[in-house]
Amino acid sequence: MSEEMKKTAEAADGCEDCASEKACGAGEAQAAEEPAVCDEQAAALEAARSEAAGYKDKWMRTAAEFDNFRKRNEQTRRTAYLDGKADILVKLLPVGDNLERALTTCDEQTRKGIEMVLRSFNKLLEDEGIEAIDPTGEEFDPTFCEAIMSEPSAEGVEPGYVKEVFLKGYRRGEKVLRYAQVKVTT
Repeated sequence: MSEEMKKTAEAADGCEDCASEKACGAGEAQAAEEPAVCDEQAAALEAARSEAAGYKDKWMRTAAEFDNFRKRNEQTRRTAYLDGKADILVKLLPVGDNLERALTTCDEQTRKGIEMVLRSFNKLLEDEGIEAIDPTGEEFDPTFCEAIMSEPSAEGVEPGYVKEVFLKGYRRGEKVLRYAQVKVTT
C-alpha cells in the first residue's frame, strides 16, 4: 500500500492494515511499527473524546447556570417593579384617609363629590390587589396591627381585642403595606 493510502486510511478510521497481522501485506518490520502507530492514534482519539466530553459538560453547566441567572434576574425585576408600585401606592394612602375625614365635616353637595372620588380611589386600590385591614372587634394581631393606645376592658369584654381603629391598614396578599393603628383592650 502506498504511503498516501495509509495516511488516508488512518485518518478515516485508524489503520485498517493493522486490524489483523494476516491482512497486513507488509514485512515483519513494518507490521511491528503499525500497531504502535495504532495505539498512539487510539490514545490520541481517547484523549480527544475525553476533552470533548469535558467541553460538553462545561457547556451544559454554563447553559444551565445562565438559564438560572435569567430566571433569578426576571424574578428580581418583577419584585422590584411590584415593590416600586407599592411604594407609590403607600404614598397615596394618606389621600384616601383625608377624603374619609372630609366626609365627616362637609355639606351634602360636597359629600357626593368626595364620595365619587373616594370610590374611584378604592377602585384603584382594588385593581392593584390592595385590601384594607379593619380589625375592629377582632383579636389583636401584631402581624397586621400596631397598638398605639390601650384601654382597660369593660365588664364582659375580653382583653386583647381591638376596640377602635385610628388609621386603616392595607395589605397586598400577605405583605402588609401599612399597619393598622389601633386601640386595644387590656
